[in-house]
Amino acid sequence: MSLGEVAADLYGLAPAEFVAARNARAGAAQESGDRELAAAITALRKPTVAAWAVNTLVRAAPREVDALLRLGADLRTAQRQLSGARLRELTRQRRQVVDALAERAGEVAADRGRPVSGAVLRQVGETLTAALADPDIAERVRTGTLDTAQNYAGFGPVDPDLTVVRDKPKAAGTARRRQNEPAEPTEADRARASRAEADRRRAEEELRAAEAAARVALAAAEDDARRAAADLEAATTRLAELRDELAAAEDRHRFARTADRAARDAVRAATVELERARRREH
Repeated sequence: MSLGEVAADLYGLAPAEFVAARNARAGAAQESGDRELAAAITALRKPTVAAWAVNTLVRAAPREVDALLRLGADLRTAQRQLSGARLRELTRQRRQVVDALAERAGEVAADRGRPVSGAVLRQVGETLTAALADPDIAERVRTGTLDTAQNYAGFGPVDPDLTVVRDKPKAAGTARRRQNEPAEPTEADRARASRAEADRRRAEEELRAAEAAARVALAAAEDDARRAAADLEAATTRLAELRDELAAAEDRHRFARTADRAARDAVRAATVELERARRREH
């Protein structure tokens, strides 16, 4: 088994179980003669509560987390050549998705019997935000092998070629046209074309961001629907079992009443015979 597979197993455990399981896996690797793997396993750190909450979220809602990470890829691409207003809009959408998944992480942790504090949920949100910005962190989140919460100062790589599109100022006047020649585009024409192109790009990016957010919401709804269907099936099965138990209890009750009546009749008959016997003796 590879280190990645071992890590995936270990980081799926509760923090209280991690150290003992890690030592056992390292010991097994040592006994098998793979000292390098044993050392690497020993070096794995016990996850913090926030890291465990993210790892547990990944295992409980993988489709939702995948949708979040796809949104991160879209946002990193969309950072190039966008207006300041558009970047603010994307940031707002990003926060909505991160907040929703952080809340879901709290629900999953509570379902696992370990409710987490608001401070931990903030760390979960910071980690998910960092995964949106940093592909390396995104991969660790995707595999559910975090050992500590992550943070990111900004959003997206800071490359020297990143630019912000701004509207060009209107031209002070129009150029003179030469007689019998087609008119050259004016500064106002070029500004309008630039604004139209910027609007088109913004519309495309808004659609992509909306689709990503919708994917996250859809994945959450589908997961909720699956859980509800499983709960309904379990409840239906239990109801059928209870009905069978009730029918059996009613049968036993009828048998007991019949046996009670028979016993009482036998007692009465025996009493009558006893009285007759006594009268005969006298």
